[in-house]
Formats: sequence, structure tokens, C-alpha cells
Amino acid sequence: MSAEIHRLRDRACDSEKITINLGYVDLGHIDLLVREGFYSNRTDMIRTAIRNQLGRHAEAVQQTIVRQTLEIGLRHFSLADLEKVRDAGEKLSIKVIGLAIIADDVPCELACATIETITVLGTLQASKAVKTALADRIR
Repeated sequence: MSAEIHRLRDRACDSEKITINLGYVDLGHIDLLVREGFYSNRTDMIRTAIRNQLGRHAEAVQQTIVRQTLEIGLRHFSLADLEKVRDAGEKLSIKVIGLAIIADDVPCELACATIETITVLGTLQASKAVKTALADRIR
């Protein structure tokens, strides 16, 4: 299959918004650090803290990625990609850390015929119909 894997960069268009709840004291500490100029804003501080924790656990994460054969970055599955899989009589086990995209023109029947399982640690983008059709295969 000729689909490519792309490394994602930390840009606004390559990110997903999350919501977290913090205690008032923790939030106050963050605001203090921002006010004192350590960080430009709350988001900057939280991103930095998350990256620091990911860095602390980088070896364990890398070992898990190798052990579970996960692909990192952007993985796009086009209509042509899935037709090749079907024509070869194969099925995919999709495992991605990052963003997995199933093209909008992929019909539910083709997705069901070619995708055995989907594990995405990050975001899965696909039509609502395809997500519904594959719901029992999404881990």
C-alpha cells in the first residue's frame, strides 16, 4: 500500500482542543508563573508541563510503540488504498498514535470489508457513517 505516514508538528491546525479541570490552587500557581514571565500564558505552561512528562517517559513510550507496532503521525487511508487491500484479499489492523484519516469518499461497505481493527491514540477522522459502521472494531 502506498499511503504515507507524516510526522505531525505542533501547530494550531495540527492540534486538538482538550478540556481539563484544575483545582483553584493549581490554577493560581499557573497564573503566578505566567505573571512572573516564566510562561506567556496558561496554555504555554500546560503544554510545557505535558511535554516534560512525555520526555520523562519517552523510553517507556518508545518501547510500547515498538512492541505494539504503532505508527506515529498522520496516516491517511484513501479509497484507492482500501480498494488495493480488498483486491489483495487482505484486512488492515490500523494502529496509530496521532491522526488517522479515512477519506470521505470511502463507502461503509469497503471500510467494513478491509478494516479488521482500529486503534488510534489521538484522533480518528472519518465520515460519521464509516465510524458507525466500524464502531465494533474501534478500540
